[in-house]
Amino acid sequence: MKDNIFNKPITKQFEFDEEVANVFDDMLDRSIPFYKENLKLQIEILKNFLKENDLVIDLGSSTGTFLIELSKKIDNLNLIGLDNSSAMVKKAIQKAKAFGSNAKFIEADFLEYELPKAKAIIANYTIQFIRPLKREKLIQKIYNSLKKEGIFLMSEKLITENKKLNKIMIDIYYNYKKEKGYTEYEIAKKREALENVLIPYTMNENIEMLKNAGFNDIDVIFRWNNFATFIAFKN
Repeated sequence: MKDNIFNKPITKQFEFDEEVANVFDDMLDRSIPFYKENLKLQIEILKNFLKENDLVIDLGSSTGTFLIELSKKIDNLNLIGLDNSSAMVKKAIQKAKAFGSNAKFIEADFLEYELPKAKAIIANYTIQFIRPLKREKLIQKIYNSLKKEGIFLMSEKLITENKKLNKIMIDIYYNYKKEKGYTEYEIAKKREALENVLIPYTMNENIEMLKNAGFNDIDVIFRWNNFATFIAFKN
């Protein structure tokens, strides 16, 4: 279903409700640069580290795309997706059934949910929605929940400390969304709805947050303009 949510006046801040869940896959494809390519890259990297029966947890699993795609490429993994949106979980369960995936999706607040020990934890465009006061605590929880030599993959929208460059990057991203068919009105309304909901960090702030949690082997495996994917290992 096509994302037309913001072609009308908004009455509330952005939330992952049923209306968003119904168009979320289209929203991701048109709003996140190289979204599918980035997920494929992450899966190709994970193939080199995951073994049979390893547990992979996806935080903010939305409609389940990542874990479903992962289950297609690697057999016999334990896959758990956590999301606090009932609409997203319902959609993910439907998709998993349709694709014959063994991924399990649970409606839960992962800030409160007790995470089992996992080989890999994924957070694609999720941490940016966590309030800054709770963000470092969550990253510490993720670190503690990983097994030794575990992997954390985190995709985030970024800001830069250079204000001129930051504006340029935002303008480039807006042009990208126009090329994907969004109108200037839709772009402006979505930005308004996301204000104080999506709070991005700089590249250095994200790396420092990972280091503070205990990760000391950190790299960037993907970057386009103001989007990046980090990989961090628990040694």
